[in-house]
Amino acid sequence: MEKKYLIIGNWKMYKTPSQAVDLAAEILKAGCPENAALVICPPFTHLWGVAAVLKNSAIALGAQNMYPAAEGAFTGEISPAMLKDLGASYVIIGHSERRSIFRESDELIHQKVKAAQEFQLTPILCVGETLAERESGRDREVVAEQINTALDGIDDAHLVIAYEPVWAIGTGRTATPEVAQEMHAFIRDLLKKRFREEGSQIHILYGGSVKPGNAAELFAQRDIAGGLIGGASLVAEDFAAIARAAEK
Repeated sequence: MEKKYLIIGNWKMYKTPSQAVDLAAEILKAGCPENAALVICPPFTHLWGVAAVLKNSAIALGAQNMYPAAEGAFTGEISPAMLKDLGASYVIIGHSERRSIFRESDELIHQKVKAAQEFQLTPILCVGETLAERESGRDREVVAEQINTALDGIDDAHLVIAYEPVWAIGTGRTATPEVAQEMHAFIRDLLKKRFREEGSQIHILYGGSVKPGNAAELFAQRDIAGGLIGGASLVAEDFAAIARAAEK
């Protein structure tokens, strides 16, 4: 089966709601390549407006986080039921910024993956090592532990994995395509052992400073099936150029 790429834009804490609507309209106008599926993940406050722009289009809506409960006394949190009702079909879980800044544990991330699947949201599970962990030779150990804990007891392969080496996020540094491929191949083997044949179909995305200039070379690697795009997703032309790189 021909590989179909998945390109996900993580807007992080950028844009006002009105700016987000305009940006979504620009991305929609740019179109979606036949060989790629696009997802936009704006801040919570922008989901309603962006959902209206994307309605009946080929571009899917995602969220950047969620709490693993349908409802409850959790001030400031957003539930998977709320996201589903807003029209989201994807949710980012375990992003390195959630792990480092907000101290989210592997166990909490596990609960979020499980809850997302229960509400028919596709979890985008983020994994990756720090520079110190890579330099000490623990990169594979760290990534394996993150994946195994997050997916403990889960037999539903309806998910996406995003490998984001922490040392290459927002630093201007990018793992070479060969280095990225090595980790993606390692992750693919883990998924095959866990999900067997279904593990071969799970999208594994690269999430370390993907830009129009390096996207094609990264996407050409055997086990890299798209990207989780940060800063470049905030510029419609750049996001569209990354999506077009899948066609090459």
